[in-house]
Amino acid sequence: MPEVNTTNEQIEKLKHILMDRYAILMMFVLGLYAVIFTFFIYDKMMSWYLIGGLFFFAYSYSLIRRKYSIAQIVHLYFISAPIYNFYIMLAFWNNSVASFCWLLPIPLGAYIFFSKKEVLAYIAYTLVLIITGYIAANNLSFTFPEHTQKEVMLTDTILFISNILVVSLLIYYKDKIRKLEILSQFKAGGIQKEKVQSIEPSWDDVDGESMENLFEKIEITMTRDKLFKDEKFNLSKLSVALDVNSTYISKAIRYKGYSNFNTYLNIYRINYVKKLFTEIDFQKTTLMYIYTEAGFSNQSTFNRVFKQIEGITPSEYFQKNLKNNRE
Repeated sequence: MPEVNTTNEQIEKLKHILMDRYAILMMFVLGLYAVIFTFFIYDKMMSWYLIGGLFFFAYSYSLIRRKYSIAQIVHLYFISAPIYNFYIMLAFWNNSVASFCWLLPIPLGAYIFFSKKEVLAYIAYTLVLIITGYIAANNLSFTFPEHTQKEVMLTDTILFISNILVVSLLIYYKDKIRKLEILSQFKAGGIQKEKVQSIEPSWDDVDGESMENLFEKIEITMTRDKLFKDEKFNLSKLSVALDVNSTYISKAIRYKGYSNFNTYLNIYRINYVKKLFTEIDFQKTTLMYIYTEAGFSNQSTFNRVFKQIEGITPSEYFQKNLKNNRE
């Protein structure tokens, strides 16, 4: 499917951009710290450690950026960067534990690039490093240069500002990537065209007023109780809910212009989906939640029914409304 491939390529491109901008931000932060420890705090050991880390990071990133996949590079960084930070964490342990903050964006970054299982693994990895740092700092003897409260406040301030920038960068690209992933899911549903066959019954024996009243009762029950959310909901269940013979319910629905009960039910569900599109936060929900919340049992059925009723695919509808919202 060309459209799906295009969307996936856009997602990969965004991940590359995120990775590059994150690397540039980290190089800038390491450079800033190197300047501070060289010219303001006068900690020679820390200064060389930061300068060495900066040049190693810049050089190694330039080498592996085009040779390895995004996942391999990010895995390598998430594993090695916290270990590099371990020395800094121990050096400032007696004055501040703020260097732990460098570990916090790791689970968020993992959430953008990897599966839930891998996110949990990185959360565990982060916790292990923190616990290891605590045990090492309290049970082993280290000789580090002393730092004044003013120096610690300066480094902590830069640390918090840097982490705000890092988290903001990750959240910004997470939102852009998430929207493209939802579009990709829509396009991967394999939508097929189907025409709704119309039924033109004879209403010679129908009492119009009775049909209007019964249909109003159907509408009230559907709206109030949201019966359509049940994926196994059918005419028999509606008959039980209303305590009305299913034959009369079918007649009332056809009387109002619907070809049959299933068409009526699907239109109700699709209208509810469109309502969800305007209300939900796509950062906090999934495509599966949308169609199951409306009563569809699977994505392929949802895509097929949506195209039948709206005349366009869910992805086309989604893109059109995103554009309108921006304007």
